[in-house]
Amino acid sequence: MVAAERSFRLPDLLSICPLKDSTNSHYKEAAAESRAWINSYNVFTDRKRAFFVQGSNELLCSHVYSYAGYEQFRTCCDFVNLLFVVDEVSDDQDGKGARATGKTYAQAMKDKHWDDGSLLCKITKDFRARFVRLAGPNNTRRFVELCEAYTNCVGREAELREQGKVLDLTSFIPLRRNNSAVLLCFSLVEYILGIDLPDKAYEDSDFMDAYWAAADFVCWSNDVYSYDMEQAKGHTGNNIVTVLMNDKGFTLQEASNYIGEHCNKLMKQYIATKGRLISRGYSSDRDEWRFIEAIGQWMIGNLVWSFETQRYFGTQHLNVKATRLVTLRPCENSDSNAGLN
Repeated sequence: MVAAERSFRLPDLLSICPLKDSTNSHYKEAAAESRAWINSYNVFTDRKRAFFVQGSNELLCSHVYSYAGYEQFRTCCDFVNLLFVVDEVSDDQDGKGARATGKTYAQAMKDKHWDDGSLLCKITKDFRARFVRLAGPNNTRRFVELCEAYTNCVGREAELREQGKVLDLTSFIPLRRNNSAVLLCFSLVEYILGIDLPDKAYEDSDFMDAYWAAADFVCWSNDVYSYDMEQAKGHTGNNIVTVLMNDKGFTLQEASNYIGEHCNKLMKQYIATKGRLISRGYSSDRDEWRFIEAIGQWMIGNLVWSFETQRYFGTQHLNVKATRLVTLRPCENSDSNAGLN
């Protein structure tokens, strides 16, 4: 990268998002319990534990699941912390290792009796027991299917990283939708609301237009926010910024600008589709409408959270929020996880 591109300006995504952010009243107590739970397995090296604390995963949950009751919120915190473990482990693995990690996670979610003796299996089974206690049968089945899709795409991500290959935009979008885990996080909405949508809800074109607009908004905005952190770790291939630079010949700043324009289109699509659902007679007490409303919390909540913590922008997070100027950090040495075998 040329010297002139050691910095770039983020798109002003908060200004194009009319949705209102809120936080969960159970955050403090449930977050402490969830953090103690994941730390009890002693899965992190000191360096990765520091990164885990810095990431404030539970605070993200507070913003995106602000409406969740205590038990549901605690379970969501556990899930996001579990995902952090899977993501951080697979980031340091080759394709074969990442697929093995993914298999452990997916099998433990699918079959309560399956056990390979690993810590990851134990953590996953612990979460699974809490989730299935309240989740409906349709929600549970779809969640497990999404777990498999997620782990397959995480394995594919590791293979691409090992090969030094960056996908074109068309190929990358479906991969990113799954390996970002945003679809899994959306699936938790049914669990939280106590609803169990029929499969036909996911076959409705308007419902899915809103669904994909929200999912892609979260993926694209998260990628431009996390780009500096990922390039410092040497993991730029699985990021829409890199994909756009390779596929369209953009500079770093042009890629950032393009993401801002696309996110604006996605936000308009989400809002317009909600309007179509209202015109079709969807009321505020209809399960499908409640779901579509709730996933909007991810769109605004992830934006706000990104500037509240040091996960993406380090100690400069408040300054970056004010200026939107990101100065790229030098690459750091990788540090593998311990204790998951």
